[in-house]
Amino acid sequence: MKLIQLFGIAALLAGMSVSSAAIAEDAKPVGITADKMSVTVKHGGESVEIKRNQDNKAVVVDDFAKTSRPCPPFCIQPDTIAEGVETIAEMGMLDYLEKMSGGDASVLVVDSRTADWVEKGTIPGAVNLPWENLAPDKGASTDDIIKILTEQFGAKLAEGSDALAVDEAVAAGGDAVSKVFDYSGAKTLVMFCNGMWCGQSPTNIKTLLKFGYPADKLKWYRGGMQDWAILGLTTVKPAAAK
Repeated sequence: MKLIQLFGIAALLAGMSVSSAAIAEDAKPVGITADKMSVTVKHGGESVEIKRNQDNKAVVVDDFAKTSRPCPPFCIQPDTIAEGVETIAEMGMLDYLEKMSGGDASVLVVDSRTADWVEKGTIPGAVNLPWENLAPDKGASTDDIIKILTEQFGAKLAEGSDALAVDEAVAAGGDAVSKVFDYSGAKTLVMFCNGMWCGQSPTNIKTLLKFGYPADKLKWYRGGMQDWAILGLTTVKPAAAK
């Protein structure tokens, strides 16, 4: 009887081994490109490997599975958010993340979403700056916006300028804003939010343009977290802005 049981266990283990081998043999590698499996970036001071989910049967996470969010407010965004602002996709985003991680301090990848969304996961290397922090109609003061522009984005106030001068220049529009800020050393900002149905990063970009931020220093990842999730790319918890 014991001998029969041993044979049965051996057969079961052999079957499991064959089954596991078959599954492993069926699995196909999922690269970023045909010749690149991953990209390593810095996030919160730690190295993070960005790669795609290797499960060939994986499906998109529930947060990005909806097809019919009410519009408004979740309307389809335009292909180009503003004249001069480049729209990028995943490979462009990865290039900027690699530049940042390689020590290029002239680039900053910004997650424009509110904290409740960001806590579910963000792009490695990104810092979170909620769109509301740059939105006067959501309580952001001119002083608050000046602080973000000068302390995080690398802009400078022109000599003799203050919050009142900035308010007057923004109200006047046109070339007036270029006289109250010096953007010669400002960072290239790569901004994103939830995706093509989300208005958080577009709102940030439009606000920055009103404050005179150079359009060619603003990049927009239109696909955002929606496309990132669909491609099964790595996400992490947020890092604080510095």
